[in-house]
Amino acid sequence: MSLLEVDGISVTFDGFRAINGLSFVIAEPELRAVIGPNGAGKTTFMDIVTGKTKPDSGKVLWGEDNTNLIGQSESTIARAGIGRKFQKPTVFEDQTVRENLSMALKDRRGPFAVLFGDGGNQARLMEIAEEVGLAAHVARSAGELSHGQKQWLEIGMLLAQEPRLLLVDEPAAGMTPEEREHTTDLLKRLALKHAVVVVEHDMEFVRRLDCRVTVLHEGRVLAEGSLDHVTKNQDVIDVYLGR
Repeated sequence: MSLLEVDGISVTFDGFRAINGLSFVIAEPELRAVIGPNGAGKTTFMDIVTGKTKPDSGKVLWGEDNTNLIGQSESTIARAGIGRKFQKPTVFEDQTVRENLSMALKDRRGPFAVLFGDGGNQARLMEIAEEVGLAAHVARSAGELSHGQKQWLEIGMLLAQEPRLLLVDEPAAGMTPEEREHTTDLLKRLALKHAVVVVEHDMEFVRRLDCRVTVLHEGRVLAEGSLDHVTKNQDVIDVYLGR
C-alpha cells in the first residue's frame, strides 16, 4: 500500500534548483535506500517531507487519505507518523537510556511517567530497548554508549513515537563493522512493519540492506531498482560512480 507519494516537488535556493520535479512513492511496509552524489537533493527531500522546507511547487501526499503535508508544521507532520533520524545522534547524554526512551514515549502520562512510568509504559520501553539491542544498557547514561549504540538509541526514541515512516540519514557513518552489521539487521527488521527510507553513501551498507534503491541526481530520480540494476545504468555510472 502506498504510504507516501512525492509528486512533482521542486525547490530553488538562491537560484540553485535543489529539487527538480521529484516524484516517487514509498509503500508500507518497505525498505528503500536513497543514494546520489553530494548536492543530489537527498537532504532537501527529507527536509520537505518533514516540513522543514517548503517547496516552490508539488505535493507530498500522506496516508490513506492522501493528505498533502505541504504547509503543515514539523510537529504536525511528526505526530502524523513521520520520524527522522539525523546523521549525528541527538540523544540526552546525561540521561540514562531508559530516561531517553521514556521522554520519547508517545502519549506518556504526566511528568512522573518520564522518570518512573507506569507498567504499560515500562513494558513498551523494554520492548523498544530489546528491539534496538540496548536492553542490557537501559541503566547506563547515553553519554557512555558507543557511537553505534547512540544511533540505535535514537532509532529507539523514534520508535517510541510510533511512526509509520522512518527517515534515516547515513546510519553507517562512523560505525565499527559489528555495529554496521547490527544496524543493517535492525533496519531490515523494522521494515517488516514500517516504511523505512535510508539515505546512505556507503554502497556496501546499501548492498547489505538488499532493498529497492532510488538514485537522485540534480534533484530528480535518475534510476530505480535493485542496487545491481542501478549500478549498471550508464547514467548512474557517469554521474555517481565515476567509472
